[in-house]
Amino acid sequence: MTVDELRATLADEVPPEGLTPALNAMWQAAKGNWEAAHSIAQRIEDETGSWIHAHLHRQEGNLGNAGYWYRRASQPIAHDSLAAEWTRIVSRLLGAGPAGLDHE
Repeated sequence: MTVDELRATLADEVPPEGLTPALNAMWQAAKGNWEAAHSIAQRIEDETGSWIHAHLHRQEGNLGNAGYWYRRASQPIAHDSLAAEWTRIVSRLLGAGPAGLDHE
């Protein structure tokens, strides 16, 4: 699946079958289902979950909490648009190894 293919499924009522929890959280976030996305992210107990968590708290407007989660994810604090960050996270999840994180 590509980012554009995942983005196309956002018109659907339910996420596509077979998404990882991380991709499901990002799908929920894009649909505006913040609570569902947050609930999923809380159960991902690694840097991937922390990065998604950071994105969600940034989306919420809680930048202090987002900063905490970016540090836990070993990611720089994002300063681009939420849409650009969403694309970056999803791209990494779709194309990277198990962790799906950018450690540059």
